[in-house]
Amino acid sequence: MRWRVAEAKQKFSQLVRAAREEPQEILNRDRPVAVVLDVESYEEYRRWRARWARPSLAQVTRELRQICREEDYLLEVGERRDRENAFAPGDDRVSL
Repeated sequence: MRWRVAEAKQKFSQLVRAAREEPQEILNRDRPVAVVLDVESYEEYRRWRARWARPSLAQVTRELRQICREEDYLLEVGERRDRENAFAPGDDRVSL
């Protein structure tokens, strides 16, 4: 069911009871702004989100740096070597 914000405020108890049966959508100026769920659905969402949450590249990099410090490990990066690029201008392998 859909509720306007003012109606949801006035009938909050009814809104909560209705949420036990199905999610209740809250609208502000005909745009969805919130959803009221029963506890079981919310917990299921939290478990799903935790399973699919992935750390950012920055978080992984910080963790890797910390491990390297703790293990007194120095990551040696080899010298950069350019490779042939079939998409680079002037490369014989590129045909248009």
